[in-house]
Amino acid sequence: MKVTIQTKNNIVYITIQGSIDSNTAGELQSHILEKLGSFNRVIMDLTAVDFLSSAGLRVLLMLYRQLSTNGGKVLLVNVSDEICDIMSMTGFINFFELYGSIDEAEKQFI
Repeated sequence: MKVTIQTKNNIVYITIQGSIDSNTAGELQSHILEKLGSFNRVIMDLTAVDFLSSAGLRVLLMLYRQLSTNGGKVLLVNVSDEICDIMSMTGFINFFELYGSIDEAEKQFI
């Protein structure tokens, strides 16, 4: 798994490549918490995520809870059909807004 985190215009952009599973979820959570700081607007690009396990869902839920507590939100971009199905079956889809592009997601923060 590869994680890239950038900040621009008070938005944290997180791009993930690879699988988010029990082997990588802890590392992902550490990266996110380290870079998040006081920001409460996150766009997470999942274009290159090929697998999301229950451990990965927990990381997403942790991020959602942390941001929503502070009035923020996390927007997911380019979620594959398979991952969208998993999120729908588990009810996690209700916690997130999904967008087809980063540009669409950015408009939600304007």
